[in-house]
Amino acid sequence: MSPLTSTVMLNLRAMRGRSYPRVIGLLREPSWVFYDTVLPILSVAAYAYIYKALNGPPEFVGFVILGGVMTAYWLNVLWSMAAQFYWEKEVGNLQLYLVAPMSRMAVLAGMALGGMFMSSTRAIATLFISVAIFQVTFVAEAPLLLVTVFVVTLIALYGMGMMFASLFLLYGREAWHTTNLLQEPVYLVSGFYFPVRQLGAAVAAGASVLPITLGLDAMRQLLFPEALEFAFLPADIELAILCVLAVAFVTLSRYALAYLENLAKREGRLTLRWQ
Repeated sequence: MSPLTSTVMLNLRAMRGRSYPRVIGLLREPSWVFYDTVLPILSVAAYAYIYKALNGPPEFVGFVILGGVMTAYWLNVLWSMAAQFYWEKEVGNLQLYLVAPMSRMAVLAGMALGGMFMSSTRAIATLFISVAIFQVTFVAEAPLLLVTVFVVTLIALYGMGMMFASLFLLYGREAWHTTNLLQEPVYLVSGFYFPVRQLGAAVAAGASVLPITLGLDAMRQLLFPEALEFAFLPADIELAILCVLAVAFVTLSRYALAYLENLAKREGRLTLRWQ
């Protein structure tokens, strides 16, 4: 086996090994399935009934359901990606990642793949239960484009989480507070439960640095073509921006991780719990 093939296989095994706990965790703790699927539907139902009480457009209930579905991925990025290295440091695993021969990017990629699987379980359950309750009809006239937008959104979103994983570790204990700080404001500026266009062009443009903002807006256009008047930008333009964001965040995560490793080698204190 050539050195290149050996390195590739090593990193693939590292990805599989790091994603395994998140996949198998669903089977070992069945109660998580209930807490992560049934309870979040309550917030979706609250917004849905508000729109119904106000006689809002029926598409808005579908907007809320999509927002509830994507909430699963955003929370996973915050709590299982961005703050992960800090938690690994707290339990004493970080030094193992730093001395292991595989690429640290493979570790982050495995975390992302496992997190996508975990989040998809909650997202699918939220989607089907909400559709059954509120009788919302989705019309996918361009299914290939829809799947592409969804996949690119996840790549960009988890790329951002990979970048934050390195940066949050540098903050030490502030990672916990930063994670809490980002959770609710993103619900607002990203338009999880309403069209982001209603915030105004300036705010919507600023919020577009978050991949989930454009991803949600594009998917809503593709699933509710009769509600294009609420769209921020055309779906194809949003897809192009998402592709740029995906490349940018993955690249930045690589640079952030390299800086993290250099800091650990130079100062020799990154894995200590003195902060």
